[in-house]
Amino acid sequence: MKQKVNPYEVEGKIDYDKLIKEFGVKKITPEVLSEIQKITGELHPYLKREIFFAYRDLKKVLDEYKKGNKFFLYTGCGPSGPIHLGHISTWRFTKWLQEKFDVELWFQFTDDEKFLYKNMSYDEIQKWTYENMLDVIALGFDPKKTHFLIDTKHAGIIYPEAIKVAKKITFSSIKAAFGFTDSNNIGSIFYTAMQTVPVFLPNILRNENRPCLIPLGIDQDVHFRLSRDVVEKLGHEKPAIIHSKFMVPLTGTEGKMSSSNPGSAILMTDSPSEVKRKINKYAFSGGRDTVEEHRKLGGNVDVDVACQWLKYFEFDDEKLKKIYEDYSSGKLLSGEVKKILIDKINDFLAVHQKKRREAVKLIDKFIYKV
Repeated sequence: MKQKVNPYEVEGKIDYDKLIKEFGVKKITPEVLSEIQKITGELHPYLKREIFFAYRDLKKVLDEYKKGNKFFLYTGCGPSGPIHLGHISTWRFTKWLQEKFDVELWFQFTDDEKFLYKNMSYDEIQKWTYENMLDVIALGFDPKKTHFLIDTKHAGIIYPEAIKVAKKITFSSIKAAFGFTDSNNIGSIFYTAMQTVPVFLPNILRNENRPCLIPLGIDQDVHFRLSRDVVEKLGHEKPAIIHSKFMVPLTGTEGKMSSSNPGSAILMTDSPSEVKRKINKYAFSGGRDTVEEHRKLGGNVDVDVACQWLKYFEFDDEKLKKIYEDYSSGKLLSGEVKKILIDKINDFLAVHQKKRREAVKLIDKFIYKV
């Protein structure tokens, strides 16, 4: 299947080098990693393992930081269903950035977008907004430095800026960028303007001039390709972006994980037995047809989903390397690698689900007070 990557569709086997050229972004080089490490003292495994692999204007943000002008972080969530492991990889890395650079995070819940694009009621979207907030809080963001923006609830501060953005973006640009037709509803056409505003809103609210850094999946880049020039015309700095690859679905190495496909994803609310069942049943194996053949020829780490997912959950580089070597040599069988992954994910989810229950009492601390 030919690759397709945009905010609403990700299909095919993704060629990230091709995306770098197609989207006009830059690959994260050892030099860039060295710059980050000089400031933070260490590198997150997602940087070392090229899960975050490309950027726009990242060097500018780092240069400003070294001068004493701290950036702020901006990322978000489209609330239309349960959160899965693919969502939280970006946010775990965002939390690391918040801690290491000691910066604020503005987190946007795009309830308007999901209402406009999905065949769901407004009340359903609000339910998922609440549920998704619990998962974000459970990851351990600092409530003093984390501000939730909910598009419909914070329209009073977002909309006046969104119309300034909208005035600078033509319908033809939106149609070309997203493949829209005349049958798209008029709200969806306007939406990019809403997603652009948090790029500069904190500076408006506080009369500051801080740079913005956006950690996001590469599929979301098109929104900001459209709006980076616009915000400059409005007198604001273009946001810097750091892009992540997709966490592959359980079922194979094409496309990305989706909550709407139960066999492709592990949800943050899944029980230990459900995690075990899904991984054993659905996780695509890079192993051989028989144990004898596997012992002789070894497994294929590059297509084995359990091996690929361990990049996200086994943070010890030496342990991960050993698992890969043992699997490639045939010493470890597919079922054994799946067992390692199941234990890792269940340990992570046990902590997450406890914190998620506690998050109910914390929501009010995170929602930005106008």
